[in-house]
Amino acid sequence: MNTTTADPLFDTDFMKEMLRQVRALDSYGIHDGKNAETLLAPFILNKEARAAIPIIGDPDPVTLSRVRAFYNALAVLIEKECGQMAVPLVHLSNEGFGRVLITVGKLVVLDRPLRDAHRFGFESFSKMKTEADKQLGVAIEIVGRYAEVAGL
Repeated sequence: MNTTTADPLFDTDFMKEMLRQVRALDSYGIHDGKNAETLLAPFILNKEARAAIPIIGDPDPVTLSRVRAFYNALAVLIEKECGQMAVPLVHLSNEGFGRVLITVGKLVVLDRPLRDAHRFGFESFSKMKTEADKQLGVAIEIVGRYAEVAGL
């Protein structure tokens, strides 16, 4: 099973968790043996690829699973960092609009509106990780500031 890559970015906790999430969604083992870059490649959409996707469209189940995998990975890392259960909630209409919430206890630590979910992706792996790090940092800071609520 070839899952290694030369890029040290794939050795980070976030990218390892993204791989776990993607593999968890592969219940039939279709992606067994594929390396990290190949498994996470669908998360990368450059400007040309994004422009090729129609503005109006319904997100397909594969795209929805990518959205869930990204936010599930964030929830796992929040939980790992703060030691309390983090629960992601992804709500999307069939037009691709919705919201993502991640809660810890009674505290909402992440609240992101989603638009055009059928175009969900990042320009590069490093931009995906940078976005995840930014959201993770804010969520951990909120848990630290309101620890009492997070513990309910």
